[in-house]
Amino acid sequence: MLNDLQEIERLKKEKNAIILAHNYQTRAIQEIADFTGDSLELCIKVSKIKKADTVVFCGVDFMAETAALLNPHKKILIPDRNAECPMAHMLTAKEIKKAKNAYPDAAVVLYINTTAEAKSEADILCTSANAVEVVKSLPQEKILFGPDQNLAWYVSQQTKKEIIPLPEHGHCYVHKMFNLGDLYFLSEKNLDAEILVHPECDPSVQKFADVVLSTGGMIHHVNQSLHKTFIIATEVDMTTRLERENPDKTFIPALNEAICENMKLYTLEKVKTCLLNEEFIVEPDENIKSGAKRAIKRMMNISKNQNMIELNIKEAMENG
Repeated sequence: MLNDLQEIERLKKEKNAIILAHNYQTRAIQEIADFTGDSLELCIKVSKIKKADTVVFCGVDFMAETAALLNPHKKILIPDRNAECPMAHMLTAKEIKKAKNAYPDAAVVLYINTTAEAKSEADILCTSANAVEVVKSLPQEKILFGPDQNLAWYVSQQTKKEIIPLPEHGHCYVHKMFNLGDLYFLSEKNLDAEILVHPECDPSVQKFADVVLSTGGMIHHVNQSLHKTFIIATEVDMTTRLERENPDKTFIPALNEAICENMKLYTLEKVKTCLLNEEFIVEPDENIKSGAKRAIKRMMNISKNQNMIELNIKEAMENG
């Protein structure tokens, strides 16, 4: 009798499927994935899929929706329909329309961590990896930016534009867990460690960091850094990815309790069942597809020259 790993491999061949996983997935899920990356890397990856008929997306709901928007003729599956991103659901299309009426001269830049319905109201999307680049590319001086207030603050520090958070207190509950005291304590215990912080963290935490980076940026930075020890302030399983690829370096989670519960809903058994029954198909509403896809494509055109990302996904694309 085949175990879960063997059955997943068998079903992948039978269904002509690939598995994509976000950096915050557990080691077991990362190891079965054909490609693991951050939101922008995964977005680019799904836009390039040619050979596969089915995509199993081991990430939260907005990621699978993005894959479905970019691949209307492929079957996009999510192993657990309850894997929602709480922050993505903090901003509704209705709120965006209201803000657009209040600020008619502002561009709407939405973090990719939003629902497909919200995306349909955006001028352009961004990720934590390219948010500054996207905002700088726009002619407007006022930017409605949502839903993460801390990423909005980060962008405001890197540009001369007026950044208006939408909603005012949008946040990732995981990154809100980090505080200055914990980082200071760890840095005092590990004086040689470099502190890497995600831009969804509070401004005080970002200011204390040596570098503020997306998860994909963290991977690239660690590969190039001369440091041997790193304190990582983002979801705890980011250290799993870093340890797998850098066994000669030490990674210290800034907080072991920084766990995205919805990212952890996936198990090998759920992935197997998802492939077997082809259940939980992700299909965005027809009424919002064109607007959401336009915003995604505009972001990807801005980011197409990010050589680091292209290099990271080149090998995966050859098998995709």
